[in-house]
Amino acid sequence: MIRLEGVGKTYEDGTVAVQSLDLDVAPNTLVCLVGPSGCGKSTTLKMVNRLIEPTTGRIVLDGSDVTDADPVELRRGIGYVIQQVGLFPHQDIATNVATVPSLLGWEKKKAKTRALELLELVGLDPATFAKRYPHQLSGGQRQRVGVARALAADPPVLLMDEPFGAVDPVVRAHLQDEFLRLQRDLGKTVLMVTHDIDEAVKMGDRVAVFAAGGRLAQYDTPAAILGAPADEFVAEFVGRARGLRRLAVTAIDPARLEPLDGVAAADLAGTIDVHARLDEAMALLLREDKAMVGVTDGARFLGVLTPNGIHAMLRADVNR
Repeated sequence: MIRLEGVGKTYEDGTVAVQSLDLDVAPNTLVCLVGPSGCGKSTTLKMVNRLIEPTTGRIVLDGSDVTDADPVELRRGIGYVIQQVGLFPHQDIATNVATVPSLLGWEKKKAKTRALELLELVGLDPATFAKRYPHQLSGGQRQRVGVARALAADPPVLLMDEPFGAVDPVVRAHLQDEFLRLQRDLGKTVLMVTHDIDEAVKMGDRVAVFAAGGRLAQYDTPAAILGAPADEFVAEFVGRARGLRRLAVTAIDPARLEPLDGVAAADLAGTIDVHARLDEAMALLLREDKAMVGVTDGARFLGVLTPNGIHAMLRADVNR
């Protein structure tokens, strides 16, 4: 869906913001760009919708080179969410959400209906919020409106620049979960910038780690980034806690569960759903001080998971 081929950005004073960058973003996936401040991740994002013009290379969107497109028309076909949200303070929430459909010439009734549908989708009751103004909303609510506005014209691609960075940690975690739910339901192609490695590995199907000078240090799955850093910079950036972080991004593998034979119910820490992540299983083992946790699919008992099994699943996941 998105392909960057040898894309670079050098400013007139000689500053290299992004080095020759090759990056493929598959359709219906979420890719996180992460790295320290000034590494070129936001510049890369803004080159996709030509808020910043690349110095070299090509950016191909759904088979078409974006440098051949009218930049205004290009941006109207790409959803864009920023940390500061950027809502129009003099317009009510429904009108804010309907901004792009209105610019595209949608009939007023159709644009309003779409806005109300999207407010519902992002968890804001239209009856309560449609006629409010941005200053009457909390930071988390305004961020939800920003996501709704970006989705209003049903764009295939969504660009997000630190979308959850301006809210407190509890609200941020809830917004992350809600957006992942939306992504599962809508299947958009998403390119998202963050400075937070925990957010990157939680949100991303793949993660691009940028180093200083706009160098792409590693582009891989979250499990591979955490389990097999490409170099010392990536290892240092993801931190010494990367082993623990891997638990949160590694799924339970039913094929590696141990049989129930000889296990009494009293030996189990409890049961967990097969779609859970390993961190949930480990937390249950530690909380109950047991050596095994049962795994079910809701209807059937599939087997038991032990610390050795968790270790085996971690090793298998990073070697895929």
